[in-house]
Amino acid sequence: MPKGQESRWVSSAQRSGLLGHLATPAARSPLRVREPRRLPRSLESDEVIALFQGLRTYRDRAMAGLMLYCGLRAGEVLALRIRDVDIGGRWLLVLGKGSKERRVPLDVDVAGVIQTYLLAERPESDEQRLFLVAKGANRGLPLTAAGLRTIFRYHREISGVPDGHPHALRHTFGSALAASGVDLSIMRELLGHAHVNTTARYIHLVPAHVKSEYDAAINRQKQSH
Repeated sequence: MPKGQESRWVSSAQRSGLLGHLATPAARSPLRVREPRRLPRSLESDEVIALFQGLRTYRDRAMAGLMLYCGLRAGEVLALRIRDVDIGGRWLLVLGKGSKERRVPLDVDVAGVIQTYLLAERPESDEQRLFLVAKGANRGLPLTAAGLRTIFRYHREISGVPDGHPHALRHTFGSALAASGVDLSIMRELLGHAHVNTTARYIHLVPAHVKSEYDAAINRQKQSH
């Protein structure tokens, strides 16, 4: 589609001649081509295993677990406060995009890792944020987005999983929900999407699930005849 200033849409023939500077720009089409937004590739099971085997601290295991088994965004993990985590009831109060809150079930294994982190590893601090810097001059301060990126960059290198980004863990969670046939409305609530169309994109990542649903529907149709 045409881009830039209107003068750039004038053909060379229109610009030729003494009065070329007065040439009328060609009408710009109202149509626009929208590039499809592609989801990152989900991680394979061996990649997940390799990535998690390199996580040496309870803090890092808990953060990765919240993304992979609870579907949290990186920013949502960093925003968690201690009081947002109900370990006994296994619930999370998550502050998502647009400051919208949602309740997300807490995986039992991730809950155990978080509890161990709180009891044995988290630095003494008055900070209410759950995940803190573990060492250095900023020890005891909330972990930042830059710090999280550094952590995952390091673990991607040592694990040999170049696609092991935080958003890849979240999308692996979403793909697992879709492959299990979880209803779109439930997926939308768990992932914190504003629009169901965003959630529906995960369906395209699981063709095997689509095929199985198709086969089941055709079999029911045949049996009714």
